[in-house]
Amino acid sequence: MKIESPKIHPDLRSANFHDIFYEEEPELINCTVVSSQADNEVIDKVVFSKVIFKNTTFINCTFMNIDMTDVVFENCNLSNTRMCDGIIHRAVFKDCKLLGADFSGANLGNVLFENCDLNLSNFTETRFKQVGFEGASLKSGNFFDAELNKVRLYHCDLNDVDFTQTILKGIDISTCTYEQINVTAESLKGCEVSPNQAIGFSRLLGLKIKEGISF
Repeated sequence: MKIESPKIHPDLRSANFHDIFYEEEPELINCTVVSSQADNEVIDKVVFSKVIFKNTTFINCTFMNIDMTDVVFENCNLSNTRMCDGIIHRAVFKDCKLLGADFSGANLGNVLFENCDLNLSNFTETRFKQVGFEGASLKSGNFFDAELNKVRLYHCDLNDVDFTQTILKGIDISTCTYEQINVTAESLKGCEVSPNQAIGFSRLLGLKIKEGISF
């Protein structure tokens, strides 16, 4: 599966996040934001386009209906930030902390989460298309009634993730680890799993596996 990378011009102006409050509309476009702090901000319909954020914090922010296209977050902290009902397209989150981040009801397309802490994150009713999670920790995350279309989960921690009412057909979780996972037998149809995972999921189907049988 190919994920489109953000299309960003190499020559970007430097900016501070708070420059957004001097714009006619709440937007940051064609810029690089480094080591800025934007905690506890509440901005509706904010626009990020062709922006690189590095070492910047957005802790406990509310960005409802965010419109984000061609954006990179590198080593940023977006813990407890709400991006509900937003549109996020061609974005990369690399080495970021998104503990408790809320993406519920959002549309994510061509988005990559690489080596990110997404524990307790909320993806309820989120729509995914060509989205990758690589080396991500998603412990106790919520994917209730999410729509997964061409989603890659590679070497992720899925312990106690809730996939209730989410169809996992075509989703490969064979490289992922977990002690327990919340999913139904119906949701698992067509999901790609490892042999050891298959043994665990067999209990959902009411199967009893016997070993050492010879003919």
